Amino acid sequence: MKRRFILIMSCISIAALPLLSLAQTDSPGVQKAMAFIQSLSDTQKSRALYSFDAVTRFNWHFLPPTMVARHGTVVKDMDAHQKQLLYDFMQVYLSEKGFKKTRDIMDFEYYLKEIQPKNPSRIPENQFVAFYGDPSKDKVWGWKFGGHHLALNFTVVDNKLSYAPFFFGVYPAEAESGERKGTRLMKEEEDMALDLINSMSEKQKAKAIFSLSTFNEVVTTNSVHVGPLPDEGISVKEMNSQQKANLNQLIMHYLSAMPPKIAEMRLKHIANEDFNSVKFAWAGNTERKKAHYYRIQGKSFLVEFDNTQDNANHIHTVWRDFRGDFGTDLLKEHYMTAEHHQHK
Repeated sequence: MKRRFILIMSCISIAALPLLSLAQTDSPGVQKAMAFIQSLSDTQKSRALYSFDAVTRFNWHFLPPTMVARHGTVVKDMDAHQKQLLYDFMQVYLSEKGFKKTRDIMDFEYYLKEIQPKNPSRIPENQFVAFYGDPSKDKVWGWKFGGHHLALNFTVVDNKLSYAPFFFGVYPAEAESGERKGTRLMKEEEDMALDLINSMSEKQKAKAIFSLSTFNEVVTTNSVHVGPLPDEGISVKEMNSQQKANLNQLIMHYLSAMPPKIAEMRLKHIANEDFNSVKFAWAGNTERKKAHYYRIQGKSFLVEFDNTQDNANHIHTVWRDFRGDFGTDLLKEHYMTAEHHQHK
């Protein structure tokens, strides 16, 4: 079977695809959202529900909420029924793999509390969910879920979904003690990239590795909107067929957090992307357990990975869409269309 080399994006946003099954008001996504919202107490609702134009929609972070406050109602204060309704809702918008990754990262807070019992930031289930707009009646609404090492942002506009920015991280990247010793929650993101960089010739590495030193954090941090980073690294056209396939597999792994239907639909919107211009850029060491960073950048998207903190045992990853973070491109189209109709 001929292997297709797929690199994301088209002129359509990475995060802007029709999702009628998820976004219509009678869809499972909306029904489950409302079931969860209706289960909340008045106090919880006051913390979870916002107007769509609230500026807090753009506030996101990956540090513990004790260090950077979050908006929303917190999981640790929910009863068992509310938690189940929340997880049922989340599973509509995440793939099985993406939901498992989310729960694993949440669960690792228990492990962090075990190994750092005196650290006041180690609070299990200290993740927050917030809704912007009314899913039951609005054509434009959104929701977000986040806490330590998690930031998921969704915007629904006219039955289309924006899924960015999204952030997954883990510390420790490899558990070094206790019953979880040897556990690596995000090993694929690291190992596939290490395999790729180490498959390159010295000439290719000279282009791919743009710095021998690393960054303390993903370069874009928690910026609301981002543009392309400096044009560094090795381009797709300079890779051999196996390296292209490996890069494709790595990108597909990032997309695998999304429901298969969403990822599939996104892959159909790649026609206008200049694949040859996509670049893979590396900084730091090319061995595991030594500080390293990489990014994958196309004309309209960016993936960043870093493992530089805590003796290279602390991973952060983020996916950004230059035009579609927080549904920017969808909203622009929506309001232009709405204005057009108003002048008819």
